[in-house]
Amino acid sequence: MAIPVFEPWNDPDEKPLIQFQNVTKRFGDFTAIDNLTIDIFEREFFALLGPSGCGKTTMMRMLAGFESPTEGKIFLAGQDIAPVPPNQRAVNMMFQSYALFPHLSVWENIAFGLKREGMPKPEINARVDEMLRLTRLEKFARRRPHQISGGQRQRVALARSLAKAPKLLLLDEPLGALDRKLREETQFELMDIQEKTGTTFVIVTHDQEEAMTVASRVAVMDNGQVMQVATPADIYEAPNSVYVADFIGDVNLIEGKVTATGEGTFALHWRDGAEPLRVKSPTGFSEGQTAHLAIRPEKVTISAERPADAANAVQGKVLDIAYLGNLSTYHVELPTGDIIKAQTANTRRISRRDYTWEDTVWLSWTATGGILLAN
Repeated sequence: MAIPVFEPWNDPDEKPLIQFQNVTKRFGDFTAIDNLTIDIFEREFFALLGPSGCGKTTMMRMLAGFESPTEGKIFLAGQDIAPVPPNQRAVNMMFQSYALFPHLSVWENIAFGLKREGMPKPEINARVDEMLRLTRLEKFARRRPHQISGGQRQRVALARSLAKAPKLLLLDEPLGALDRKLREETQFELMDIQEKTGTTFVIVTHDQEEAMTVASRVAVMDNGQVMQVATPADIYEAPNSVYVADFIGDVNLIEGKVTATGEGTFALHWRDGAEPLRVKSPTGFSEGQTAHLAIRPEKVTISAERPADAANAVQGKVLDIAYLGNLSTYHVELPTGDIIKAQTANTRRISRRDYTWEDTVWLSWTATGGILLAN
């Protein structure tokens, strides 16, 4: 039996859990959030991604109740949350620093919020034990935070945040303090825990890989505005602007003027004397319109000879090589001075690579390999 695909945003009958409606937030003359409208659905793992100062943390602080919108409304489960104080919202927040109590054990840290609420002792015991099992911390229940690793402290903070069964958990750069290998492991643990609890997670991060790994959808932000909201695959393969294409992953951007050559096919005139590039695009363009071809390095094939049937082929000289273990990225300089990156998978052990510095090579790609963007 096929597992149903989780896509509530494509279901017109689904009601969002969180709704930002025309929300603007100003600090004096500075506009941190600019007329933002966005929906987040129940059980989503939603990522707010963008550079420092783009407004993602301000959005999170408004959800938590630490800031109020200057204009517009924020709804949680259909309720306007502006008048609801932070401690009465069905929202919990996990900070980058974890903010654990050093003098309390792991067990007591998780129980702290439940005791403050006056939950009966048997229920506290059952709930804390459940959280310890969920985060695989049973063996460390009696230890203090300084007696466990950074990754384990991160799980304690997560267990404490989930103990009160919030509708919504906000995670502010939660993996920033972990080393790369541990961060990657913890990303999958977070996804697993989110799926098991069914809690809606909203994560703020500037780490693209993290957002692309954990999220059901990603909102790419810039200067207080959401540039695109889509699944990680769509953000990467079908960016809606040059900004999003350039922000997510590695990309070659080639600017030129567009002319139509048929139904959904275009020629991109990009350099005087250079052969136009052939592109298929579902988006229409007017004759002579300026556009950018965005093409990922892994979609570009590198070869010693010109491929006979390539839709697009350009010749150049290898300028730089970045060896990344599993991949090699070749920076190839064209006679026009443009540099195009091509990526190859290192699928076998080699004593000498096929192409080296100063080699003349051909780069080729299909008409559907890149995406044509108007801005």
